[in-house]
Amino acid sequence: MKFNTINRDTWDRKEYFEHYLQQQTTFSLTNEINITILMKNLKKKHYKLYPAFIFMVTKIVNAHREFRINFNSEGNLGYWTEICPLYTIFDNKSQTFSGIWSPNLTIFSEFHSKYENDAERYNGTRRLFPKKPIPDNTIPISMIPWSSFTAFNLNINNGGDFLLPIITGGKYSQVNDELFLPVSIQMHHAICDGYHASVFINDLQKLADESEDWI
Repeated sequence: MKFNTINRDTWDRKEYFEHYLQQQTTFSLTNEINITILMKNLKKKHYKLYPAFIFMVTKIVNAHREFRINFNSEGNLGYWTEICPLYTIFDNKSQTFSGIWSPNLTIFSEFHSKYENDAERYNGTRRLFPKKPIPDNTIPISMIPWSSFTAFNLNINNGGDFLLPIITGGKYSQVNDELFLPVSIQMHHAICDGYHASVFINDLQKLADESEDWI
């Protein structure tokens, strides 16, 4: 894990960054991902959707520098060479959730196994962040499997210093013979524009369509 500092004076996004950071402008985009092929491939090997969703999101984030830009603990602007997923797991007994993280594993079968081990170990702790220490290079991912949605927005009052995307999935629905998963991505406009949100959504759809290659 390495944090690469960005020189704000020579950065080609300087004008956009300073303008939208001062305004603390964030935006969200929600779209439905066709997961028909993905679900068929997952069922063949008895894999779960949620870890596949986490795996795909992490893969996309690590493929684009814009999705890894943030301030570090010392207040410097830069980007991580690698991002790990920090995702929520639900406790049915207490009806609360915990946020846990897993390393960035590039082979899905290995990640799925790590996810299941971590979810089993830390579920039921009734703690918000039971797995410590939490690395600095994590990105928040969650899913609301009880309800579908056409829009989702998460408001963070942190002075506008959190620049990483926030990704949320919902309950998938069936339309005729196809399955659709609502996915919302929230971004800080100082770093990302509508173009970058579209890149994320399009990459996610492509990974779902080509899931046989990595499952």
